[in-house]
Amino acid sequence: IHRQMTEVLRKRGVAPIQTVGADFDPHFHQAVTHEVSAEHKEGEVMEELRRGYMFGDRLLRAAMVKVAKA
Repeated sequence: IHRQMTEVLRKRGVAPIQTVGADFDPHFHQAVTHEVSAEHKEGEVMEELRRGYMFGDRLLRAAMVKVAKA
């Protein structure tokens, strides 16, 4: 059922927002926590806590993420 629902949404133009490894963008990401990391650059998304979705070029739900800080 989950796979079928995902496929229906994809056909209608709903797509998940790519987060991990991307630079933090407040238009698409909601920073839930910041964590010091030597392995990630400042402002890089380290972890996705809740997936976000786009409908075409419109934001349906922002992704909740953990962001790296120096």
